[in-house]
Amino acid sequence: MYSVHQNIIKHKVGLLNLATELGNVSRACKVMGFSHDTFYRYQTAVETGGVDALIDANRRKPNLRNRVEEATEIAVADFALEQPAFGQVRVSNELRKRGIFVSPSGVRSVWLRRDLESFKKRLSALEKHIAATGRVLTEAQVVALEKKQED
Repeated sequence: MYSVHQNIIKHKVGLLNLATELGNVSRACKVMGFSHDTFYRYQTAVETGGVDALIDANRRKPNLRNRVEEATEIAVADFALEQPAFGQVRVSNELRKRGIFVSPSGVRSVWLRRDLESFKKRLSALEKHIAATGRVLTEAQVVALEKKQED
């Protein structure tokens, strides 16, 4: 019998314990609503790594291959502060002129990860950045901030 205090794997351990109590894997799987394959995966995991091995059994890890490089991500975030009024297509084109190749959807992904996906959010981030660093605003930044005040 296994015992566990984590809600994440309680049902998995419950299946293994029920099968031990009943002495019948088929009945335990039918009662708990699991397939035989699932039961044996859990059992193998417990045999090889103990009850703790059940925690990571179904946790997906992020696919980092689809992300842009860190330098590109920083460039996109910096450009969002430099030109907050530009859309993702225009940012992609302007960065391409600087030798940084990122697609418009790549720009959008970076913005989503950094909470910059809307014009208002980019302006708020610009205001926070200016307050923290004390840098002087460019003409384009001033125009964008004035537009925000009009809204």
